[in-house]
Amino acid sequence: MLVRRNHRRDAPPPRTGNSEAEVLRGFLDYLRTSVAAKVDGAPEPSVRSAAVPSGTNLLGLLNHLTFVERAMFLGEEVGDWQATFRADAADSVADVVARYREAVERANDVLDGCPDLGAPVRPGRAPSVRWALTHLIEETGRHAGHADILRELIDGSTGR
Repeated sequence: MLVRRNHRRDAPPPRTGNSEAEVLRGFLDYLRTSVAAKVDGAPEPSVRSAAVPSGTNLLGLLNHLTFVERAMFLGEEVGDWQATFRADAADSVADVVARYREAVERANDVLDGCPDLGAPVRPGRAPSVRWALTHLIEETGRHAGHADILRELIDGSTGR
């Protein structure tokens, strides 16, 4: 039986500016913060343990999202997407969280230089900034929901 040890207050949706870019980036950053907080401080070895038949684990989700950020906004190639769902055994929780936050910071630097949402994220290459932001909101939101469930199964922590 799980004992609820940590009940974080739910954070309301972000307040953003009125432009399309401000709304998209505001919601993406909100989700990024939420998913990183779900992993930060999660106990070893439970953070690596598969709590569902698919083998999904909390640390692997954040590792995967790091690769998604790098591929979409920094142009890094990923040869095996399935492998991104596993963190290296030598990586601590703090290592994976720090790597994710660093990828987000670098991605935001790229986005800061993209004032036109219809332009490609990287010169001469699809997709558009708008599409990339929308995809990352979907991808991060989907995995944030998975992380919510996995973290609650690990130690009873809930809330965003």
